[in-house]
Amino acid sequence: MTRRSITDADVQRQRVLCRVDFNVPLRDGAIQDDSRIRAAVSTIEWLVSHGARVILCSHLGRPKGKVVDDLRLKPVADRLADLLGIPVTSLEAITGPDVTGAVGSMADSEVVLLENLRFDPREETNDPSLARELADLADLYVNDAFGAAHRAHASTEGVTHLIPAYIGLLMRAEIEALTKLLTGPEHPFVAIVGGAKVSDKMGVLENLLPRVDTVLIGGGMANTFLLAQGVEVGTSLIEADLVTTASGLIAAAQAQGVEIGLPTDVVVARSIDASAGDQVHIDSIGDDAAIFDIGSETAAQYADVIAGARTVLWNGPLGVAENPAFAEGTATVARAVAAADGYTVIGGGDSVAAIQQLDLASRIDHISTGGGASLEFLEGKTLPGIAAIPEAE
Repeated sequence: MTRRSITDADVQRQRVLCRVDFNVPLRDGAIQDDSRIRAAVSTIEWLVSHGARVILCSHLGRPKGKVVDDLRLKPVADRLADLLGIPVTSLEAITGPDVTGAVGSMADSEVVLLENLRFDPREETNDPSLARELADLADLYVNDAFGAAHRAHASTEGVTHLIPAYIGLLMRAEIEALTKLLTGPEHPFVAIVGGAKVSDKMGVLENLLPRVDTVLIGGGMANTFLLAQGVEVGTSLIEADLVTTASGLIAAAQAQGVEIGLPTDVVVARSIDASAGDQVHIDSIGDDAAIFDIGSETAAQYADVIAGARTVLWNGPLGVAENPAFAEGTATVARAVAAADGYTVIGGGDSVAAIQQLDLASRIDHISTGGGASLEFLEGKTLPGIAAIPEAE
């Protein structure tokens, strides 16, 4: 199902309200990672080059409906101006007379950024009054915030019913890339699924099972699967209430001819803050030890499987990668995904961070900007921010 895109619209001299995802990490007013800002540049440049009057809006952090000075969007506007090479006016309100005046005086190809949408408690409740105030600023609406597409908020869903609505270039690329995984992947299709909890990924695993050839499991969630296989995992993080579910998924995979890869060796330590860990076989995990990474043997096995894939999806780290002592499994998988000849897609903040830290991003076919949104899409759920956009004619 193809959604109506900005390339189908005439935006010349039109006021375009463009929902972007500038939810970037800030520290002392400085942006720590500008990936999401960079991801939106192509859509903004397209609008500017076609003579639109661009009104950007985004959330940042969780201010819970109150003004939080540390979460103002001025640093984002400054960084965006650097990337675009043109001025970006940062407004200090979301709606109201000052905003209406600033928007009314815009010239073609100018760009303004509204203040943090979540300073207004009406945003997250999808309040029709805020949706109307936002819609009244513009002639057209563009949603390019895939990272917020799973939220039915005033700026992602409510406004779409009030003015002509389209998706942006980033949103289109996200939909196309993830749809390809669900409807037309080349085989062998290998999914690498990590992260802390089985509960976060079970929906994805169940929906992918009929589509993949192999699932490689790592991270804290692998502990629950190992426990389901009768492995003693010491003090490792587990979800005891999902052991039966994990066992059922393994059985379902076997019935469908899907291979489930689980660690055969792991890196253990007594503390997540340890400066080093011990590599042990999964049958040799001490009662006082916890698993914090896949072992080198497992990492090499996973890399071999990835090398033979025609489609690769990776979501979630294979260990506690923020600690260098437990980062090697994730790094090995990252290098393998980057070296794969097949079509490669990465989602999830920690997986993306690993690829970027190793300077491998340019070797990945698609890096998703949506954490929760990409997971829900891969689960087969309907995302309100996408569903609200009309289908292309």
